Amino acid sequence: MAPMQTPTLIALALYFILMLGIGLYAWKRSTDDSEGYLLGGRNLHPAVAALSAGASDMSGWLLLGLPGALYAAGLVEAWIGIGLFIGAVVNWFVVAPRLRHQTVHYGNALTIPQFLANRFPDKATTLRVVSAVIIVIFFAVYSAAGLVGGGKLFESTFIDTQVMGLSPYMAGVLLTAVVVLAYTMVGGFLAVSLTDFVQGCIMVVALVVMPLVVLFGDGWGTTADALRAVDPDFLSWFGGLTVIGFISAVAWGLGYFGQPHIIVRFMAVKEGGIPAARNVGLSWMFVALIGALGVGLAGRAHVEMNGLVLEDPETIFILLANTLFHPFVTGFLLAALLAAIMSTISSQLLVSSSSLTEDFYRLFLRKNASETEMVNVGRVCVALVSVAAIIIASDPESGVLSLVSNAWAGFGAAFGPLIILSLTWKRMTGMGAVAGLVVGAAVVMTWIATGLNEATGIYEIIPGFAAAWLAIWVVSKATQSAASQGVSPAE
Repeated sequence: MAPMQTPTLIALALYFILMLGIGLYAWKRSTDDSEGYLLGGRNLHPAVAALSAGASDMSGWLLLGLPGALYAAGLVEAWIGIGLFIGAVVNWFVVAPRLRHQTVHYGNALTIPQFLANRFPDKATTLRVVSAVIIVIFFAVYSAAGLVGGGKLFESTFIDTQVMGLSPYMAGVLLTAVVVLAYTMVGGFLAVSLTDFVQGCIMVVALVVMPLVVLFGDGWGTTADALRAVDPDFLSWFGGLTVIGFISAVAWGLGYFGQPHIIVRFMAVKEGGIPAARNVGLSWMFVALIGALGVGLAGRAHVEMNGLVLEDPETIFILLANTLFHPFVTGFLLAALLAAIMSTISSQLLVSSSSLTEDFYRLFLRKNASETEMVNVGRVCVALVSVAAIIIASDPESGVLSLVSNAWAGFGAAFGPLIILSLTWKRMTGMGAVAGLVVGAAVVMTWIATGLNEATGIYEIIPGFAAAWLAIWVVSKATQSAASQGVSPAE
């Protein structure tokens, strides 16, 4: 390995040590019982909950996928970010306070499937099993997207390096998985949330600093001219944008209501902390999205003006980190990318684990399992899901944005209408809940499998979300009775 890469490795090593240290700290604080391991005792500080939700939400997509889309197509891709921000605002105002209250009200539910089972007791087992299956399947894909990001980072940074006979890409996938697995298994939800908080801070600093360095170095006017030279409409909000394209981009915001790894933070924040968490979370997200747009646009101008070659647009952040900064600083910038990747993977692994332990193991195998046994089973399940994600991510041709978009749509359609209506509509029934869950997931998977997303240009979350909402409404209307309504949502 070239000597100039040594400072970069040192910085990355320091980052890994910090993450593992936080995992050990959390292990001593909150892993004695299931509530502590899975929800941090429902006592997260609002700022920690907010940045944890943001960091686990944005993932490597924020530093790889979105800048890559801007790099390739221009400002028109910013509508994805705008749609996401609008969705996040609605999520914090509509879902967060209700979910925090109602998950406690309905039997102190520790997982989303458990909340749905308690909310609709007549279909409790069906809801827990079906929702847990959907969570594990889609999170295996979602976690794989993060590992792909880790692989691309190492492949772009250490091109000629072989680690134990592995390619740089596969070495990056495995190293990312091992570190995330270590602190998630050891420290549980508190470790995930605290590392997310630190990672969120690192991410936003990197996203602000990098485009500013590019712009001050190349010049604001020169940068804009370089982008217009690529395409006169490169800086246009609507250049080449169709109505379907606009709706599909903004529709990303619909996914927020059904992302278990995000909304579980609402369940964990300490009582009365939602308003403060909302303010911190939305402020962080606004700055982070602006930074990601800046990286994509300023990065494209920098590449064009300096005659650089970039084969994969999703690696523009890595290219800028490697070419503009001292290797030691580069290490911390790459740590920001790892932070984005690892924060999401850890959250997804823990939510998948919680579904497997609470909604399969305790439900069918060991109803009277001790708290210590459940925590240990949870750790084993984290490892199992991570293995599945590694297998999916082993293909170096995988795209971060495509994997994320599929998983995001699956969760958004399956759980989005279900969560919103279960929290706000008293007359929703258990059969309606099951119908929405199944129809939403089925429509998304069918839309992707048949190629309709590419043939029509319509993002799969749109038909999936609409079909699930309609299914819940129609089936609930048809099955409304004292027995099927269960308990009404708490006021």
